[in-house]
Amino acid sequence: MEKTATPQQFGLYIVADPETCHGKPTFRGTRIIVADVLEQVAEGLAWETIIEEWRGSITKEAIAEAVRLAKQMFLKHVNEYALEVKAA
Repeated sequence: MEKTATPQQFGLYIVADPETCHGKPTFRGTRIIVADVLEQVAEGLAWETIIEEWRGSITKEAIAEAVRLAKQMFLKHVNEYALEVKAA
């Protein structure tokens, strides 16, 4: 079977491999999905708590990279998510 997609690296800590977690971005060397960690950040969990919950498999630097990349993606695609403002 021929592979149609190749692994991609998005920084030092984040990769997407079609053979790992269906190609969703994960932290390098883990099966921890970046979106799951970003959700924990959004819920207000302390980064130390997030790291503990993942048994030390990720670092503060990895979380920071995920947040920075999320910021870049948001800024690039912000207009796609604009809500229509209705007049009162």
